[in-house]
Amino acid sequence: MTMANALFLPPTEYLRHMLVRRIQNVFNDRDRGERPVVRSDNALYPRQSVIWRVHGDVTTMMIGGVTALLLQMLHPAALAGVWDHSGFRGDMLGRLRRTARFIAVTTFGDRAEAEAAIDRVRQVHERVKGVLPDGTPYAATDPRLLAWVHVCEAMGFLDAWIAFAEPGMSRANQDRYFKQAAQIARALGADPVPESRAEAEALMTSFLPELKADTRTRAVARMILSQPAPSTAMRPAQSMLMQASVDILPPWAKQLHGFPARPLASPLVRASAFIIAHTLRWAFNRS
Repeated sequence: MTMANALFLPPTEYLRHMLVRRIQNVFNDRDRGERPVVRSDNALYPRQSVIWRVHGDVTTMMIGGVTALLLQMLHPAALAGVWDHSGFRGDMLGRLRRTARFIAVTTFGDRAEAEAAIDRVRQVHERVKGVLPDGTPYAATDPRLLAWVHVCEAMGFLDAWIAFAEPGMSRANQDRYFKQAAQIARALGADPVPESRAEAEALMTSFLPELKADTRTRAVARMILSQPAPSTAMRPAQSMLMQASVDILPPWAKQLHGFPARPLASPLVRASAFIIAHTLRWAFNRS
């Protein structure tokens, strides 16, 4: 629908149209010809799968994606790969958009399109290698490092879904989500790959001695959390979603980042995120 046609819609439908369009523009670079990913019956996962449910909610994916990034960067090698080989400092939105698009394509897109996206990422990983400030070599193809990146993503997306969409999600469905997400992780070369909530939590715990936060970690975190909103009207909502991303971090991650404990703010943050999520679901479910 063109903007000219949208002007003749009833006020409620016009609001819905504008919400959908603004969010789609965040996740799709229209200057490069990108359009929303078409959901396929020939995807890697069936339509009724748990991973479709979790990855299909735009609000919780935005919240969980930022949570995942804040977790991932606590590993020095994961942070170095981004710091040394990415133009994120000049194009943070572009990096976030590419990650979101990869998740969408590999979840909902045609199988051939998903497999091609996985191959492209594997090729990029081949070029990402270097040396940490302490002299330790790192490589994005390291199976264990890929396992860390994967478990942070899966935990971030799932915890955001549980916190702001399905608080009563069963443990069995959480386990199904990890088992389904494992398919992409293995295709990218990750090992070990958790297939249940318990395995994911144990894997994250095993990494704790390797995690740390330094000036580079905090600089990247500030850049992510202070990203300019797509418009002035969206600034309050984006600020609340960023707070929600921090709110669902594990306590040890908040402590490493130096985020203040805000127990009194948490109910307000969660209530606001629920309202935003409900509004966007309303908009997209009718689009």
